[in-house]
Amino acid sequence: DLTTLKNPLSGDDFESSLLSFEKLDRASPDLWPEQLPGVVEFAASCKNPITDSPPKWMAELESEDIEMLKELGSLTTANLMEKVRGLQNLAYQLGLEECEYTRNTHTPEPVD
Repeated sequence: DLTTLKNPLSGDDFESSLLSFEKLDRASPDLWPEQLPGVVEFAASCKNPITDSPPKWMAELESEDIEMLKELGSLTTANLMEKVRGLQNLAYQLGLEECEYTRNTHTPEPVD
């Protein structure tokens, strides 16, 4: 019968034996590797107080780029996925056209 077995650590003793006083330092790259490269630097740049100059990553953006970012940011998840699929299809079609162009323009002449 299991009810007759006594636990050597009962009540508060048992709970205190489960406590761990180990300190986990998030600064260790071995314990907590950066999951997405560059995110830490980007997050740090966002925490800086607002200044007159834009962040480094925005310095090279043109107004068209900023408008596109705003447009993409306003899309729903489904619409964003549809946009990505469209870009993938466009890249595929461009690859086919380049392949055809290369085949037609770089075909060696037959030697007589």
